[in-house]
Amino acid sequence: MFDPGVYLVTQRTASAGRPTDAVVVDALDGGLGAVQLREKGRSARERYHLGRRLRALTDEYAVPLLVNDRVDLALAIDADGVHLGASDLPLPAARDLLGADAILGRSVSTVADAREAAAKGADYLGVGAVYPTTSKDDVDPDEQGIGTDRVAAIDDAVDVPIVAIGGITAERAPEVLAAGADTVAVVSAITAAEDPERATRRLADAVDTE
Repeated sequence: MFDPGVYLVTQRTASAGRPTDAVVVDALDGGLGAVQLREKGRSARERYHLGRRLRALTDEYAVPLLVNDRVDLALAIDADGVHLGASDLPLPAARDLLGADAILGRSVSTVADAREAAAKGADYLGVGAVYPTTSKDDVDPDEQGIGTDRVAAIDDAVDVPIVAIGGITAERAPEVLAAGADTVAVVSAITAAEDPERATRRLADAVDTE
């Protein structure tokens, strides 16, 4: 069962001008449990070279590396899995390409989508955006801030791990976890922090407390 602890989604444009590699190293030192290579706006070539560097780092720290959207890129950098959205490859197709041991995540914001993703083999669900967020530019405006009640409803409906995402901070994490999320994923709460290592540690402490 996928149980990563604090999950970082990378994005250089939300990293206060710092290289993604440097932010990831600091976060890993702070107890990060998983990394997703996102990097919207960068070319496939740039993401490939960054992904190879992140693969070496995550291997060193023994944490999983996933790729946002791109199954081909996940294969090219030997990632542990992929995180898919509604417009990406269907889960069964991704499983066929990546194999039985790959970690497959799926973004959902409704109970119906959660049930469908679980039935089609998702290893975990990225549920959100829980709170309004500026870190994702592809969230339906009507779904900005689905709230913890929706997290609870999705938790009641499925038996796969829930990774809550969207506007989550160390202060908000306990509320989200109490609603039924198994852990949290963040972008700017770590990438934009003055001290990413300390920010990660605070989030990890919040998750572990629950």
